[in-house]
Order: sequence, then C-alpha cells, then structure tokens
Amino acid sequence: MSRPATGSQPDPWRAPVIVAQIPDTGLHRKLEASAGERQAIAEVGGVREVLFASADLDVVPRSGGRVQVTGTVRARVGQICVVTLDPIESEIEEEVDLMFAPEPEARRLADLIEEGEDDSEAPEVADPPEAIVGGIIDLGRVATDALFLAIDPYPRKEGAVFEADVTALDPEDHPFAALKALQDKKKGQ
Repeated sequence: MSRPATGSQPDPWRAPVIVAQIPDTGLHRKLEASAGERQAIAEVGGVREVLFASADLDVVPRSGGRVQVTGTVRARVGQICVVTLDPIESEIEEEVDLMFAPEPEARRLADLIEEGEDDSEAPEVADPPEAIVGGIIDLGRVATDALFLAIDPYPRKEGAVFEADVTALDPEDHPFAALKALQDKKKGQ
C-alpha cells in the first residue's frame, strides 16, 4: 500500500496495537479521528479538509506470526472541484484487507515476489505482506493509507463538465502547409 510522501512528518492518525497482546480470537477496533488528527490528515493528504474519518477494523492473528487486518474506513473529505473551483465534499468508504508479517519475513517475501516479476510467464502474484515493525501494527496508519488511496485526485462537482475553448483552424494552417505550397508550385510549372 503506497502512501503520499510525508517527509519527516509523523503519521497524522495513530492507533498502535501491540501484536503480542492480540488475543487468539482477534480483536475489533472502532476508531474515530479527532479534530487535530483530521486536520493533519487533510494537510498530508493535500485536501481542503477532512470533516469526518472513522475505521471499523478486525485484527486477527494467523499462522507464522502473521496478522490480518480487515474492515472499512469511512470519511467525508472537503476538496476543490477541478472544473469550477467550487468547494465540494466527497464521501469515502474503502475496504481494508491487509496481511502483516514479521519484518524479516515480509522483506523475504517482497524480494521473492520482485524476483518473480522478471518472469513474463509467471501468474499474477499477490502483494507481499506489510511489515510488523517493532512488534506494533498502527491501525491509524492503515486507516490513513486506505483513506489516501480512496481520495479522488481530480474531484468534480456533480454535473460539472470541462469544455475546452475550441476554435476552428484554417485548413491551410497546418504543419505541412509549406510542403503543400511547394508541391502546388511545382505542379504549376
């Protein structure tokens, strides 16, 4: 899952879960971003504002130290219409289904998948698992990444249509007009 470059900025929405403390039956987390977190998400995500952001996530341990995170991220985002430049709001609902693995295994699997990409005969391969760093999975970051992926980079106000100002070109004004003139001159001789 790629995300916008945040440089040295910390993650705008944090909700860490310690992997060692996840019960065998898994756990359920409902998250809602605070006003400060929503403002930071908007700044990092390059949107006018985030009016609401929540996540409803299940965290379930799997074999081999892996952990699966599934659920839904919902948000209401304020943006600017790329056609009219009017402020608009967009509803976002993004499904999450990620597998996490201990860092060494995640790195090993990513390398294996990358090596397999050179083989044009290879079937479509799944994404490698995300790395569990320091024994923690940050559900806030998972939710923020899902939100960033769902934001429309070119939002349009309902019914807004871009109409280019088109002017008819002179049929004699084109890149080959000079060649045509030479050809016509040659024919006239």
